[in-house]
Amino acid sequence: MAGSTYSCNITDLEAAALKNLLETRGWEFSSLPYARYKAIGNQVNVVAYESGKLVVQGKGTEEFVLFTLEPEILHTFTYSGSQTPAVDPAELTIHGGIDESGKGDFFGPLVIAGVVVTPRTAPKLRELGVCDSKKITSSEKIIRLASGIRRIAAGSYTQVTLMPETYNRLYSSIGNLNRLLAWGHARVIENLLELQPECPRMLSDKFGDERLIRNALMERGRQIQMDQMVRAESDVAVAAASILARDGFLAGMKKLAAISGRELPKGASALVKSTAAELFAAQGAELFPRIAKLHFKTWNEISGM
Repeated sequence: MAGSTYSCNITDLEAAALKNLLETRGWEFSSLPYARYKAIGNQVNVVAYESGKLVVQGKGTEEFVLFTLEPEILHTFTYSGSQTPAVDPAELTIHGGIDESGKGDFFGPLVIAGVVVTPRTAPKLRELGVCDSKKITSSEKIIRLASGIRRIAAGSYTQVTLMPETYNRLYSSIGNLNRLLAWGHARVIENLLELQPECPRMLSDKFGDERLIRNALMERGRQIQMDQMVRAESDVAVAAASILARDGFLAGMKKLAAISGRELPKGASALVKSTAAELFAAQGAELFPRIAKLHFKTWNEISGM
């Protein structure tokens, strides 16, 4: 992506799908000669020309292409022609990113992953199409991207998977989700520093008092700079970690489907509650410590415990 402009070719169906998506998100539309439509959003202008060319301009171009256009419309995670995604200068320093998947899901594990990036690997990860995993709705794309991340960041990534039995035991001991997350993040940081001891800085999404992670770190981890920020997934290292964590969560869900005898829904929706109630009626309470997080209110609602 050169500066704040991006262009590619799209099909009639993609142009229509993009228009529908932007309309639902409140973008303003206007006419333009030789164009199907022009749409204006937050710091982004999009023009879909009758020729099939799409042009995106504005300060929000990179975020729009990485988090909306490619994952939701193009489904390619590649850039047209010789264009490459812009890389924030901060990403071109050695640093680690940590993120988790599964903390809001009644069924399934909690997975925390970490990736250390360098000036060599950060651009390669962006070129691969790495972005916040929450922007990717396809499990197949998560799996494919995770494979690419492991190849590019070989020897510089790690993962901690807490399957439900382990998760429930730790939560019972720790008694607080943020403290459990801090413990898991600290374990990942220590593992990353074993692999890349020269890494001077770690970054994660903000989920609680920053002192929670700092206090959970061992001696080596306490020597590094530890930063937390809102929407940390905009950083390529954290984004890569989010994809690895999601990939681990999906793998864990597959194992739990075999244990429970059926595919388990994600999240904590009404479908999750009804599925849990059916499993409780059919297989009893003994199954749930193996497949679910028992501190969720869903468990109290279906079990009365």
